Amino acid sequence: MSELPVTEAELQAYVDARLPESRTAEIDRYIAGHPEEAGRVAAYRSQSDQLRATFEPVLGEPVPARLVRAARPRHVRIWRVAAAFALVGLGVLAGWQLHGSLAPPEAQQSFAHDAAVAHATYSPEVRHAVEVGADQEAHLVAWLSKRLGAKVRAPNLEAAGYSLMGGRLLPGEDGSAGAAPTAQFMYQCNKGTRVTLYVRTHVQDQHETAFRFARDRSVGVFYWIDRSFGYALSSADISKDELLKVANVAYQQLNP
Repeated sequence: MSELPVTEAELQAYVDARLPESRTAEIDRYIAGHPEEAGRVAAYRSQSDQLRATFEPVLGEPVPARLVRAARPRHVRIWRVAAAFALVGLGVLAGWQLHGSLAPPEAQQSFAHDAAVAHATYSPEVRHAVEVGADQEAHLVAWLSKRLGAKVRAPNLEAAGYSLMGGRLLPGEDGSAGAAPTAQFMYQCNKGTRVTLYVRTHVQDQHETAFRFARDRSVGVFYWIDRSFGYALSSADISKDELLKVANVAYQQLNP
């Protein structure tokens, strides 16, 4: 893989298929290893498709009658060129607007913070790390699903070396009255390292997104929003790369 950094301009060109094949292949590999960037590229492509569907018909519109009457081919060419530039201009403007919107909304940052606090609070516990143990997994999942008002799942993280310890019910956002409660599943590897999966429904400022990473003091958090669910995988004891591997296993099961 190339050591050259991938720039914002290259990502835009990549989406528009304007890069040489060799560089396109390098960015393919880069995106495959960076889920955050993959999410951005998907968002760019979606925006581009919407713009094309909305504005491309302009290029196929009949030439205005006044230009036909003038019988000046140069004017016809100018009309089509102007329409093309308008389409490109709208794409650039929307691209920059989308670029700004990709920053995590405040509510999503708050969600990641809440997950980090919950991890820091319960992961050090020895005797009371969970309310319901993994030996009652079916009961745990049914109970949490009922309390959250939506079917939740405890992904199997054995492929990443982590076994389910159990889970618990947590207060809603910021502990506010009436807020939907939250579920926390805890996992542990054979070295005693723990990770927690924080699950909340109806996250404010809900924008579907691929992985984002946040660090809250010593706790690293990979989080994502999918439809009505917000998920956050947290750990204070493993590197960002290791946490990403575990998060990928969870993501593939929760977002097939």
